Amino acid sequence: MCKGLAALPATCLKSAKDMKHRLGFLLQKSDSCDYSSSQGKKEKISSSQRLSQEEVRKWADSLENLIHHDRGLAAFRAFLKSEYSEENIEFWVSCEEYKKTKSPAKLSPKARKIYDEFISVQATKEVNLDSCTREKTSHNMLEPTLSCFDEAQRKIFTLMEKDSYRRFLKSPYYLDLISPPGAGCGPENCKRNHTHTLDCNSNIISQCA
Repeated sequence: MCKGLAALPATCLKSAKDMKHRLGFLLQKSDSCDYSSSQGKKEKISSSQRLSQEEVRKWADSLENLIHHDRGLAAFRAFLKSEYSEENIEFWVSCEEYKKTKSPAKLSPKARKIYDEFISVQATKEVNLDSCTREKTSHNMLEPTLSCFDEAQRKIFTLMEKDSYRRFLKSPYYLDLISPPGAGCGPENCKRNHTHTLDCNSNIISQCA
């Protein structure tokens, strides 16, 4: 209790100041948390919007531009999967990874795995190679090197470039990405079925996320 009327205001004033200081600290901490949360949301939004229209347009310049871009590769893979020919891009990617092998001891088992999966007669994901290229690649398996799949990889790349890549550029998998948000219904867009477009977008988003 306050000992007198003179002491009462000073004591109560001190308590009020202490309370104000504590409230101010808590408010600052709350604001700081809100700011951090807001910044985190902004960063996520920014990350999801990194794919620019300029990048997407470059995919139409060449197949190399497309498959050397992570999001482009994912979109192209989704398209090939819809055509049941994803083994071509999977083989190409496997060859790219194989060429990064640094340990000589790992070359043979990695090469054998790729050969058995994509090239051998009983391959589970056999790619379309001519007999000459297939025979040469089989011979390379005797002494695998970093370049043992180069010719086969070039053949599959050329096959995709002349065939599936051209269809990809005319498909919803690409057209829906190149069309600016809110764009009107042009001749190309109107030809596409709305439900099919939604399905395609779902596939691309799941692959690119």
